[in-house]
Amino acid sequence: MSLYPITPDKEARLLRQMRKLGVAESDLEEKFIRGGGPGGQKINKTSSTVCLRHKPTGIEVRCAHERSQSMNRFLARRELCDRIAEKVLGEKTKKQQAREKIRRQKRRRSRRQPADAQAESRNPVAPRPTGAQAAAEVGQVAPALNSGGARSGPGGLASPQPGRQG
Repeated sequence: MSLYPITPDKEARLLRQMRKLGVAESDLEEKFIRGGGPGGQKINKTSSTVCLRHKPTGIEVRCAHERSQSMNRFLARRELCDRIAEKVLGEKTKKQQAREKIRRQKRRRSRRQPADAQAESRNPVAPRPTGAQAAAEVGQVAPALNSGGARSGPGGLASPQPGRQG
């Protein structure tokens, strides 16, 4: 009978990896704690979160990915093996490899595009006028506002005509 709710192939692969790294079940300290987060009452009332600690290395893993405690036990062991392999053998995890790949791609993109083109593509709005240019524009607008047009009262609103009640 299987220890975890997974295929026998996955379980055999995990046990092989544990043997390869020298991780024995007796080296593991396992605790079950109540979970939290999305999932509501089912998650908050059951102790489905697994805390797994490898005594020789001191590496601790907490897993609450699934609602099932037995599935979290499997996932915690797999995560623990990945961390031990990273520490002992110097292997990089798949997450680290993916992160580094994205970093390399971004580096290539930034080298391809000059700095001026990057700034322009991010901010396509025309540059603001300098102090002298702004003063000249204000000088042109001011006479237009002061010329004729409707009488305006406070706040720039047209004042009511005398004799009319609104």
